[in-house]
Amino acid sequence: MSAYTRILMPIDGSPTSDKALAEAIRLARLSGGQLRLLHMVDELSYVNGFEPAMAYLNDTLPLMRDAGEKLLAHARQQAEREGVATDCVLIVGGPGRLWEHVVAQAGSMNADLVVVGSHGRRGLGRALLGSDAEQIVRHAPGPVLVVRATGAGEPSGAPGASETGSISPA
Repeated sequence: MSAYTRILMPIDGSPTSDKALAEAIRLARLSGGQLRLLHMVDELSYVNGFEPAMAYLNDTLPLMRDAGEKLLAHARQQAEREGVATDCVLIVGGPGRLWEHVVAQAGSMNADLVVVGSHGRRGLGRALLGSDAEQIVRHAPGPVLVVRATGAGEPSGAPGASETGSISPA
């Protein structure tokens, strides 16, 4: 087993992301590795078309950026309390989906491992929302550990309800 000395972890503040963060911190601590946290401010998810452009630029976007910075700072403190060297990247604006930014960041930092939380959506939810975790697995330059939450109503021992699992590209 190779040592994971450069670990990339995209975070979004969800319970699934928090669970994946705990796993990334544990792996970095065990390997003596460093952790890079990445958060992308998804501007389009908050645009409804009814707000004036200036209100969006002057009010909404700064709040989103601030929330992203706070999320990263909190996660960084969590990792550093465990003795893990951590840096953060905040992506605001620009083209591309989250998975594209994660893959690019993994390549530029020569990540040994990408740890990603997955909500485990299926069916229509997956078709409509896409799967960033799946695309990261398919396109990442190295190993990806997918950590997913146990589904609501699924017993923890049920098939597909594993708390962590690694998936490699086919």
